[in-house]
Amino acid sequence: MISRFFCPQPLAPDSLIELPPAAAHHALRVLRLDVGDAVTLFNGEGGEYSGRIAETGRGVRVRLGDRCDVERESPLELVLAQALPAADKMDWVVQKAVELGVARIQPLLASRSVVRLSGERAVRRVEHWRQVAVSACEQCGRNRLPEIAPILDLRQWLGQLRQDNETCRLLLSPQGGRRPRELAGNDRFLLLVGPEGGLSEEEAAVAGMAGFSALSLGPRILRTETAGPAALAALGALGGDI
Repeated sequence: MISRFFCPQPLAPDSLIELPPAAAHHALRVLRLDVGDAVTLFNGEGGEYSGRIAETGRGVRVRLGDRCDVERESPLELVLAQALPAADKMDWVVQKAVELGVARIQPLLASRSVVRLSGERAVRRVEHWRQVAVSACEQCGRNRLPEIAPILDLRQWLGQLRQDNETCRLLLSPQGGRRPRELAGNDRFLLLVGPEGGLSEEEAAVAGMAGFSALSLGPRILRTETAGPAALAALGALGGDI
């Protein structure tokens, strides 16, 4: 496979582009690329450019070739609202959700969230997840970066949601509910996933008042980091993305 790199700058055919430091380090020290090797660059605004490494040294410069307008986005509009799980499980959730075509991820603090982030720690963690999303786009071929929103309190987030009759709002629940096959024909989804231990009864009630209905993924209870990606995959299959 030809290596792909995200370069957040204007790109144009026959231009000489310097890779960002982290991408240059990965290209040289991890992938062992050298002058003349083929690469692909994208800037997150759609489309991608073929190129070849032209210079190495303190940095890596790439001579761009033609632009390709290929897009690999899901035909569905998928938003995942994930209550923060413990440890580094959110990295896995972000990575897999991006691979499965999510357009936006909203991290949430729920009453049963083990991880509590605020202030500068929260800002740094969100930036880390954005880099995880970039790496996932480089790997899976997406040319548009999904949005990773700032962390919000769950009830605050529910309170500021606008009325939207076109989006199907779903709360993943091990207690049962609608099945994905019942949702065929919809193309806009907002998925809410609780932390370990699920949402509290009060939080679930507030979600219900905000228009969320229960979604079941079968008779087995899935971990919080499994539920979101599993639901995205099921909806993608129904919507023609998989």
